[in-house]
Amino acid sequence: MSMALAATIFGILITVVVLFQLALAAGMPWGHLAMGGRYPGVFPPAMRIAALVQIGVLALLVLIVLTRAQMIFPAWYAVSEKAIWVVAAVSAISLVLNVMTPSKWERILWSPVALLMTVCSIVIALG
Repeated sequence: MSMALAATIFGILITVVVLFQLALAAGMPWGHLAMGGRYPGVFPPAMRIAALVQIGVLALLVLIVLTRAQMIFPAWYAVSEKAIWVVAAVSAISLVLNVMTPSKWERILWSPVALLMTVCSIVIALG
């Protein structure tokens, strides 16, 4: 898989996750699909703010991926060579947490996404 393809797939997946987090922050009753299903229905206010913070983190991750794949910000390429390993680690941790979650629907929905993001980030890191 090429770095450009891996970065594109990663970017699409991040977009899906960002839209999901935005929906949670806006009050969609999908709490059973996140955070281990601990907050079924609408997230409480603190978790809605946490969803917005997560959007910021996800945006940073995709910027690192796209920079490392030489698709944006060429001046930051040197930084992305090391930072991509943080992306790979965060993706791998997300995979483990999504596989281990007590929420059946979270496992079904997000484990494949986390697996693909982990594979793509490793491909890009090794590229």
